[in-house]
Amino acid sequence: MNGIIKSGLTNPAHVSGHVQMGKTAPNGLHRKMTRTDPSKSSYEQVPLHTACFTYLGFYLLMILGYINQLFFTPKVATEKHRDGYVPLYDAFEKFYLRYVYRRVKDCWNRPICSVPGAEVVLKDRITKDYGWSFEFTGTETKCLNLGSYNYLGFAQNEGPCADESEECIRTHGLASCSSRRELGTNPLHNELEALTAKFLGVEDAIVFGMGFATNSLNIPTLISPGCLVVSDEKNHASIILGLRLSGATPKVFKHNNMADLERVLRDSIIAGQPGSGEPWKKILIIVEGVFSMEGSIVKLPEIVELKKKYKAYIYLDEAHSIGATGPSGRGVLDYYGVNPNDIDILMGTFTKSFGSAGGYIAGNKKLINFLRVHSHAHCYASSMSPPVTQQILTSMKIILGMDGSSEGQNRISQLARNTRYFRKRLAQIGVITYGHEDSPVVPMLVYLFSKIGAVVRTLTSKNIAVVGVGFPATPIMEGRIRFCLSAAHTKEQLDYALSVIDDISDTLGLKYSRKPISVHPIEY
Repeated sequence: MNGIIKSGLTNPAHVSGHVQMGKTAPNGLHRKMTRTDPSKSSYEQVPLHTACFTYLGFYLLMILGYINQLFFTPKVATEKHRDGYVPLYDAFEKFYLRYVYRRVKDCWNRPICSVPGAEVVLKDRITKDYGWSFEFTGTETKCLNLGSYNYLGFAQNEGPCADESEECIRTHGLASCSSRRELGTNPLHNELEALTAKFLGVEDAIVFGMGFATNSLNIPTLISPGCLVVSDEKNHASIILGLRLSGATPKVFKHNNMADLERVLRDSIIAGQPGSGEPWKKILIIVEGVFSMEGSIVKLPEIVELKKKYKAYIYLDEAHSIGATGPSGRGVLDYYGVNPNDIDILMGTFTKSFGSAGGYIAGNKKLINFLRVHSHAHCYASSMSPPVTQQILTSMKIILGMDGSSEGQNRISQLARNTRYFRKRLAQIGVITYGHEDSPVVPMLVYLFSKIGAVVRTLTSKNIAVVGVGFPATPIMEGRIRFCLSAAHTKEQLDYALSVIDDISDTLGLKYSRKPISVHPIEY
């Protein structure tokens, strides 16, 4: 692992421009690194009786599903002339979709017909055959939007972002219909890459048209068979797909558990590659900044220490943290005061805080130049659409204050205020939430599969749109409602939502928390 490596990554011990912990980097972005405070995260255990009822309820659904399958013909299209063909779908997957998921299908994939701002308009639909099919009613329902990743409120159809994106269409068109390596690069892409690097405080950056592909198609470019990847157990599906495509050896450590991460690193280095015992070509630690299902924030300072101790690389996915965390919105590096030079590969998406689409990878020039030549997402995929690029440019300039106003900083402060207030009020209500107190992703545990549907339907009837998450996206025991907060939300909107949540928590029995409840008013 010494010296320059084929993939464009440099050994951490040889990275030029390294700044010691606590010193200021030339870009002025780095401040004294703070360690993780465990008291700011919450993972309360499920009560025993609730656990029993959760398993019982799920298996009862499965039994009823099998009975339904035996005695009732599903109202689905059946292909003809398929004798001798291997089934296209796994038998259990087909059963689960038809007889378990179908019962709560109306709570997912709900079409919208508006901008996903602080409020969103749902297109109403009904089912007359218990979820086998849906039909639109011709009516619409405006709801408070607690389900979109619109962290800084830039998902708007008016204002500078919308105006400049509209003007961009007149000058650059809607698409280039080509990859970046051919005829798909325009001046907006070059400007965005330079601005992204400046925003993150690194040498260079490369942008892609799809956030998911930024992980799944670039991870195989950087690692190969003979490499070790140590991955958090809660990492996103795009990371997992990238690892499968790479052929590298994946090892999983317990979520945000630094002792387990060190154990996996130490044992894997001692054992070497499977079969041969040879040293690993590269060791890569992959984590997310804010975990989208758990609402937790990565313990980055401790991971940096382990990276230096075991001479590994860090791949940090900031899809949900860039723009949404840190005093200046620069993600978890900004939140902890970590030197950007200590993170080898910075990845993020523009689909959340920037109200657009696509993703980026940032780091030193050697890494980015390597990706420009070898990345499948850069060589073969269509380039980012000009109006999409312009939306990111305008929103990022606002965050940086380059528009001459304090609008960006105001949005960052408003999101932080909303996050703290909403989480503290939920704790006061008595429900169990997961994650870090500064994370705008707020999972509220409801546990039972049936309660996910009941909560989503009840909140929709009260004009509140939320996202329910259950098995297989989460473990059977951890069904939840995931709230996503935004700088666009007002205190009045949050108070209304909290009032409704308090009411339905009594009705549906969601107040599982056994922590002492503060009786003092929560300040906004």
